[in-house]
Amino acid sequence: MTHILIVEDEMEIGRFLSRLLQLKGFKTTQVTTGHDFDQLVHLSSFKLAFIDVRLPDRNGIDILKALKAKVPACPCVIMTGYSTVKIAVDAMKYGAADFIEKPFEDIDVIDQLVDRLLGELKSGTIEEADYERIARDVGCFLGTSPSMHQLFELAFKIAPKPITVLIQGETGTGKEVLAKFLHAASNRSGSCVALNCGALPESLLESELFGHVKGAFTGASAERVGYFEAASSGTLFLDEIAEASLSTQVKLLRILETGEFRKIGGTTSQRTSARIVAASHVNIEEAVQRGEFREDLYYRLDVVKLVIPPLRERLADIPLFVDSFLKQSGENITFSADSIELMKQYNWPGNMRELANMVRQIAVLSTEGAVITPNQLPAKITGVQNQSLSEAPSIEAVHFPDEWKRFSEKVLDVYHGQEDHHLDELIDTMKKMEKRTATAVIQKTLKETAGNRKKAAAKLGISTRKIRYYLNET
Repeated sequence: MTHILIVEDEMEIGRFLSRLLQLKGFKTTQVTTGHDFDQLVHLSSFKLAFIDVRLPDRNGIDILKALKAKVPACPCVIMTGYSTVKIAVDAMKYGAADFIEKPFEDIDVIDQLVDRLLGELKSGTIEEADYERIARDVGCFLGTSPSMHQLFELAFKIAPKPITVLIQGETGTGKEVLAKFLHAASNRSGSCVALNCGALPESLLESELFGHVKGAFTGASAERVGYFEAASSGTLFLDEIAEASLSTQVKLLRILETGEFRKIGGTTSQRTSARIVAASHVNIEEAVQRGEFREDLYYRLDVVKLVIPPLRERLADIPLFVDSFLKQSGENITFSADSIELMKQYNWPGNMRELANMVRQIAVLSTEGAVITPNQLPAKITGVQNQSLSEAPSIEAVHFPDEWKRFSEKVLDVYHGQEDHHLDELIDTMKKMEKRTATAVIQKTLKETAGNRKKAAAKLGISTRKIRYYLNET
C-alpha cells in the first residue's frame, strides 16, 4: 500500500487530508512538529509527502531538505497560505514537486495532483521532458546550461498557478519567450497578449491597457477593447514595466489588488482574470529605491521572480545555438571552428537576440554551403574592421524602397478610385509601414555611423531605447 507523509500542525487540516487520501486507498502518517519528524524511521517507505511551510518548531523548507536528502525520489508538496507563496516557490527550488494553498478550495485539485505525482513516480517519467518540449514549441532552445534548465523547470511548475510573475533579465535574453512559455504551460483558455510599456507615451499606454469608450477623447470615434480585457482568461505580458509612469502604476496596482479596471471615459468597472507576467531589463528593486517605481506595486508583482541568465554565462552553448538558428532559417552554411571560438570570447551585450540577428544576417548574405571564417564576422567580435560585412547592405535596406514604392502606389490607386480597398485595412497597413519605415531608416543611419547607436540616436532625434524598440531588441 502506498504510504504518504503529512507534516501539518493544524490538526483539522491534517485529519481532512489524511481522510481524503485514505479514501483513495493510501496509508497516511501525520506529524505535527519538526521534532516528531525527526523521530520517524524508515523514511524510505514514503512515496509522497505533504509539508506545511510553517511549523511550531521548524521551517517546512528544512524538513523538505532533510527528506529529499534521505529519499530523493519522494515527491514533496508544500502547503502554504497566500502570504507565504514566495516561500513555497523557494521550496520548489530545493526540490518540491508542487505547492497548494490553504484553505483547500477544490478537492479535485488535490486528487489530480496526487494521481499525477504518483503516476510519474510509477512510470519513471519526469517533468523535464514536459518543460523541454514546451520550450521548443515556443521557440526557446535551452542548451545545456543547468541554470536555464532549473529556471524553466521552476517556470513549468508555477505556470498553472494563478500568481503574478516578474521576469528580470538583460536586453535580448528572451523575457517574452519565457512569458509565452508560462502561458503555454498554464493551459489557460485565453490568449497571450504582449505590450511594451516603454514604447508608448503615457496617454496612449493607458488607452492600450484599459481601453476607452466612444468619445472619451478627441479621436475616440469608437469603443476600444484594452489589453486587460483582451487577455481575460489568458496571459497579459507587460514588458518593460519599469517604464510605466507613476500614475499608470497606481492603476496597475488597483487591478492587481481587485481584478477590476475602468475604461478611459467609462463609468463602470469591469473584471479581468488575466494572469499578469511583467518584465524589465532594469533592476526594479533599485528603481524603487530611486523613487522611480512604486514599492507597493513592486511587491504585488514580485510574487514569483524569474531571472534569466545572460548569454555570457552560457558561452559553451554557442555552437548549439548557432546550429539551432541556422536550422530555423533554413540556410545551408557552417561556421568554422575558429569563428566559433571568437564568438565564445565575445561578451554579447545584446544576448540571444544579438547572436540570432548576427547569424541570420550572415546567413542571408552568404552563398549556399559557405563556411564562415573569422574575416566574415562583425568587427565587434573580431576586434578588427571587417570591410565586407560592414559595407554589406542590411536586409531592410535591400527591400524597403521596393516595399514603399508598392505601398505608395496602392494608396494612390485607392485615392484615385482605381482600386477598391477597405479603409480599416489600409490604415492597418499604414501602421505596419510606419514601423517598417522607422526600422529601415534606423538601420541605414546605423550603417552611416558605423553601428554607433548614440550617434545614430542623436542624428535621428530619438533615444537609444527607441532604437532598441524599433529593432525589436527590448
